[in-house]
Amino acid sequence: MVSKHYSEQEGSHCHNTKTGRPDWLLWGSLLSVLTLYLLSFSDPMFVERNSWLKTLSSVVYELINTIWWGVTIGIVMVAVLAKIPREFVISIFGRNGGFGGIFRATLGGVLLDLCSHGILMVAAKLYERGATAGQVIAFLVASPWNSFSLTLVLIALIGLKWALASIGLSLVIAIIAGMLFDWFVARGVLPKNPNSLELPADFHFWAATAKGLKSTRFDGTFFKDLAVAGIKDSRLVLRWILFGVVLAGLVRAFIDTASFQTFFGPTLAGLGLTVLVATIMEVCSEGSTPIAADLFTRANAPGNSFAFLMTGVSTDYTEIMILKDTSKSWKFALFLPLLTLPQVLFISWLINLGTT
Repeated sequence: MVSKHYSEQEGSHCHNTKTGRPDWLLWGSLLSVLTLYLLSFSDPMFVERNSWLKTLSSVVYELINTIWWGVTIGIVMVAVLAKIPREFVISIFGRNGGFGGIFRATLGGVLLDLCSHGILMVAAKLYERGATAGQVIAFLVASPWNSFSLTLVLIALIGLKWALASIGLSLVIAIIAGMLFDWFVARGVLPKNPNSLELPADFHFWAATAKGLKSTRFDGTFFKDLAVAGIKDSRLVLRWILFGVVLAGLVRAFIDTASFQTFFGPTLAGLGLTVLVATIMEVCSEGSTPIAADLFTRANAPGNSFAFLMTGVSTDYTEIMILKDTSKSWKFALFLPLLTLPQVLFISWLINLGTT
């Protein structure tokens, strides 16, 4: 599906940039995660004597066991996207962006059943393949906890009505954020995607797909190149995922999350505390859903529950750092919380107001 022309053309993108220096964040985080993960199998007496170490190693163990499948699928998706010419991606998302392209990107994020860590890899690759800033943001905001599997979990925990309401409201935020990002790009406030591509007027998706599949040899070399490309192009994201796992363990080891839950009532103070804790904690989508359900049932604060789910998307430092590395712009990355968090707070406040 990918020609020599496309391979050479893509060879200079930011993920392949070599500085000649070791990636200390990647290797340091990887070594820390491996050490703490293996420590969870060590002598229980040694860990018991250090309660913080016990919590730290157990959190790393649980997070790795929870996210490994999403990260693995994310690597596969990145590898597949690397083989697909950018014309195909732009054709699916829309030639000119706009509401239609953002809406398709939002639906794509919902339909792609990946956790927040796996989806980051795909979003970064979509930006590289030429998707607009708004499409990437809409895809990213709509994705993390809206997967099919987590939707079923959410329905079981808080009921069909509230689960569908939460999903619908999150899609609204994703579309609005995507439209605003493209609006700011059009006015020069945010940088334009340097990978943007204009489609030929005579480009036909299905005809080009059939031609590409026919000319592709699915042999051992193809799958070997696929694996190498997936791992290589995912390093940018993996470094922040592993760092996030370590930081999450440190936060949970020294901050008692349970003690905060009694203060998460349906008030402005409770909402503010919810957002604060969700910002501090690096909780993957699988981990955020049960906590959000607990806020819904125990604290009787459905707005806080929605805020906890969405704040993990809006203020997640892993996403912010990956957006910064991908776009080469701090402003681009920081506009994610700037444009989404006010929407989250307002909608969450209205939900709490309507249920008290």
